[in-house]
Amino acid sequence: MKLHLLNRTSVSDRSFSISHNLYPNFLRVWHYHPEIELVVILKSSGTRFIGDNIEKFQEGEVVLIGKNLPHMWLNDEVYFKPDSVLEAEAFAIHFTKGFLGEGFFDIPEMKQIASLLDRANRGVKFKGLSDSRISEITNLINYDSTTRVFKFIEVLYALSKHDNYQLLSSSSFVNSFQKTDNLRMDKIYAYVFENFNNGISASDVAEMTGMNKSAFSRYFKKAHRKSFTRYLNEIKVGYACRLLLENKESITSIAYLSGFNNISNFNRQFRAIHHMAPSAYLKNHSS
Repeated sequence: MKLHLLNRTSVSDRSFSISHNLYPNFLRVWHYHPEIELVVILKSSGTRFIGDNIEKFQEGEVVLIGKNLPHMWLNDEVYFKPDSVLEAEAFAIHFTKGFLGEGFFDIPEMKQIASLLDRANRGVKFKGLSDSRISEITNLINYDSTTRVFKFIEVLYALSKHDNYQLLSSSSFVNSFQKTDNLRMDKIYAYVFENFNNGISASDVAEMTGMNKSAFSRYFKKAHRKSFTRYLNEIKVGYACRLLLENKESITSIAYLSGFNNISNFNRQFRAIHHMAPSAYLKNHSS
C-alpha cells in the first residue's frame, strides 16, 4: 500500500476548502496531506485506516484528521462489483491551523479549539453527535464566504466541547511518522499495511529495509517505544476487530484472515491488546 501525498490546497480566494463528494466508491489510496481534514460520512460502509488504527466505518461518522496523518476509507468489496448501484458520499473540509492567520489559535480565547487541533494529530472520531450538529457541518457549503468562516469557527468550538470522542492512531505512530526525514520508516509502514495479514515477521521487514534483524528491532523500538512484534499484532488485531463487527466469518476464520497462524495465538494477542476474548469483544459491540 504505497503512501501518497495529495494536494488539498484551497483555491486562491478561499482560506479553506469544502467539498461534497458522491462516487460509486471512495478513492482507494493510502494518503496524507499538510491540511487538517474534517470528514462526515453520509453514505457507505467499509474499513477506515488512520495512522495505525483500523476500524469499520459506516454512515453518520464524523472524524477530524490532523496534519500529515496517513488515512484511507476503503469501501466494502460489494462497492467495487461491476453491477453495484451503491454510492459513497462524504462531506470534507480541508484547512490549515493558520488558515485565519499564523498564531490565531494560540490566543487565549481560542485555547479550546487549539486543544482540539492538537488531538487531531492522532485522529479524532466523534461519538454521539446529534443530527443537527452534523447538519451544521454539512450546511457550511451553503453560506457566503464571510459567513462560512464564522460558522466554521462555531463548528470547531462545538466539536472542541464534545467530550464523547475516540483518539484513533497511537501516539507512537504519530511521533515516528512525523519525523519528516525518516523515509525508511515510511517504507516500513507501507510494507506492513500491505502485508500484515500475509504472515510477515520482523525478519521480513528487516530484509526489506536492508537491515539485520537485531538492528531493525532496536531501530523500530527506539522510534515507537514498543517492539515491532507488538506493533504488528496491534495492526492484525485491529483488522480482526473490523471482521468481527462485520459478523460474516467465524472467529477461527478471522484469526487466519488477520495473519495469525493459529487460534490460540490470536486469542492470546487479542486479550493482551483488548483485555478480553474476541467473543466478548463481539458481544459487547453487538449489544
